[in-house]
Amino acid sequence: MGQLPIRWKIMILSYAVVIFSLLIGGIVIIANIQQTEEKDLQIRAMNTARTVAEVSDVKNAVQQPRGWEIINPVVEEIRIINDADYIVVMNMEKIRYSHPVREKIGTLSGGEDEEAAFAEHIYFSKAKGELGTVIRAFVPIKDAELNQIGVVVVGNKIPNILDILSDLRNAIVLIIALTLVFGLVGSLLLANHIKNQMFHLEPYEIKRMHEERTATFHSMNEGVIAIDNKEIITIFNEKAKKVFNVRGQFVGQPIRSVLKDTRLPEIVEKNEAVYNEEIRVSGKVIVSTRIPIRKDEELIGAVAIFQDRTEVTKLAEELTGVKNFVEALRVQSHEHMNKLHTIAGLIQLGKPEKALQLAYHTAEEQENVTSFLNEKIQNDAIAGLLLSKLGRGKELGIEVVLDPNSYFANFPPELDQHDFVVLLGNLIENAFGSFEHVETDAKRIDVSIEQSEGVCAILVEDNGSGIKEEHLPKLYEKGFTADKTAGTGFGLYLVKQIVEMGRGQIQVSSAPNEGTSFLITFPMEAGDEQDGT
Repeated sequence: MGQLPIRWKIMILSYAVVIFSLLIGGIVIIANIQQTEEKDLQIRAMNTARTVAEVSDVKNAVQQPRGWEIINPVVEEIRIINDADYIVVMNMEKIRYSHPVREKIGTLSGGEDEEAAFAEHIYFSKAKGELGTVIRAFVPIKDAELNQIGVVVVGNKIPNILDILSDLRNAIVLIIALTLVFGLVGSLLLANHIKNQMFHLEPYEIKRMHEERTATFHSMNEGVIAIDNKEIITIFNEKAKKVFNVRGQFVGQPIRSVLKDTRLPEIVEKNEAVYNEEIRVSGKVIVSTRIPIRKDEELIGAVAIFQDRTEVTKLAEELTGVKNFVEALRVQSHEHMNKLHTIAGLIQLGKPEKALQLAYHTAEEQENVTSFLNEKIQNDAIAGLLLSKLGRGKELGIEVVLDPNSYFANFPPELDQHDFVVLLGNLIENAFGSFEHVETDAKRIDVSIEQSEGVCAILVEDNGSGIKEEHLPKLYEKGFTADKTAGTGFGLYLVKQIVEMGRGQIQVSSAPNEGTSFLITFPMEAGDEQDGT
């Protein structure tokens, strides 16, 4: 049955179960019929024996020398009327006065189970004889003075299985026929239903697909965890185990008992997908996409595909740092080119003193900025970012002022270089955007980064257009932007996520046409790991 189609396997198996059940049921029923028949035969035999023992001809003739000539015809008539297999009448000397075999009439009986009957006992016995197994009823014969003068033995044959089957053959044939027909139809329907539930695939095909799917999930470079709608794990690939540094087989276990903070149950509860979200799970920051799994519009589970952001951040930090420095160099190159053109023009105009003064001033200004960043901002990516924003501010006609008391050395425990680049970059870019519809010559952005042993504080404030009061409650919502033509709605959403990740606080104060101030503070002490769900 190796490659036999599953439909035929199910039909054969279910049909075999039906036949086996029919056989067992038939044996039990026949055994019950046999027991019932035996009890019925006992009652009939005893009643017949009592009847014979009370017949006056039997009582009178059993004491006569040739009394069987009277007794046997009478007893034979009673036997036929009561449908007994045989009736034996004996006197006290155990001489037979009636017997189904005529040659044994008048002969001595030697039955082993007859002794108690000659002591006035009434009872049954079961014995095997020429007719088969019989139930025998023993009743004493008594005269008018209640003295025992003989014994009546009535025997009824117990029907065997073949006899019962023969009597019930019509009913049995009908039952077997109906059972086999309905069993065949039921087996066929069951087989077709299971085949449809299995998408018309054979077990070996399902096995192959399962092996291929399992191998595919385990070979992926992303972690994959899937749960059903009862939060039971259905997939937990090797990359996920490696990311979270866990071992064992987790399929079939509740997700909350393995990882308490995957936030996969949220997807089952809300039935909404979340894409490329940074979350902290078991002390690791991961980039996670979590999607509900549906079948015919019914939610059946959720799957999370994620990467350890440590790996992604390394590349992102390199790209971010390079981008910041390239932007800074581009701005510096553009600025120096303009100043070189100015110096060249002054020389051509015969004013070398002013040209030399401008050159010294430019060099001194650049040296001051570079020296300040190298001394106060001890991270190249952050320094490059600030340098590029200073240059971009000059291009836009916006004065970007770094607080001379600024100092930065270490990142808060839960954050890294990438987080700070995203946070500072978005805050300053939002400040640039606040001047797009403002007509003033005094455009200014103040940036301050201060750090102590306990707190890291970032302040970015501008004198731009400000934020309308009705927009403040929606400020950090994903996709919300006051300027539909320029904003993406992700800047402050990412800032808020980074602040929450670093256990920080954010304060915003703004007034229309006066400006906006963002103050963000982070604790520098490592916090206790708290699991979320």
